[in-house]
Amino acid sequence: MSYPRVIENLIEHLTRLPGIGRRSAERIVFHLLNAPADYSRLLSESIIDLRSKLRFCRICNNFTEGEICPICTDITRDGSIICIVESPKDAIAIEKTGSYKGQYFVLLGAISLSEGRGPDDVDLTKLIRRITDSSQPVREIVLATDADMEGELTALHLIKTLQPYGVKISRIGIGLPSGGAVEFADISTLTMSLNARREVADNRTPAPQVTPATMVDI
Repeated sequence: MSYPRVIENLIEHLTRLPGIGRRSAERIVFHLLNAPADYSRLLSESIIDLRSKLRFCRICNNFTEGEICPICTDITRDGSIICIVESPKDAIAIEKTGSYKGQYFVLLGAISLSEGRGPDDVDLTKLIRRITDSSQPVREIVLATDADMEGELTALHLIKTLQPYGVKISRIGIGLPSGGAVEFADISTLTMSLNARREVADNRTPAPQVTPATMVDI
């Protein structure tokens, strides 16, 4: 005997979520059936809001419900330091340490040749515009990509692309294990990695003219 079609449909959709197998999906479905009707309604509205109200910050690509995220609008943050991360989850992980007071730039992905994502797919136009904005000089770029192959390849591309602009470039890594992801690192490890970041490039080369499509092939 199988479940009614409406239950099977929900189970099928839930099993598409990361880490959710059929048994877990069944437990979720029966939890929803036993919960008050308002709970299911609020849950469905939250899912709809997730897609309709959430967007990426116009300046840094972080999650926001407005045009610009709270970090970019916070005048107490140090705008001369920009930490580059792969995803908004990484920025949130670093924020939890409480040890970083600069701003962010979210790449929204890393270079992954196995997935067909190359250097040209990493859009640095907004970042370069910020670096060359004379009204708020940037003195340091902190590379906080993951310590796996994709993260290191992305960091190499960033170094090659940003080095000519004369800004200091540093890389976290002390305490972050090889192959580790920033979002899964514990607070003490991330704090140590940020505080012990090392400079990775000689940035005395004069800056080139800015073009929207400025990129450097690896």
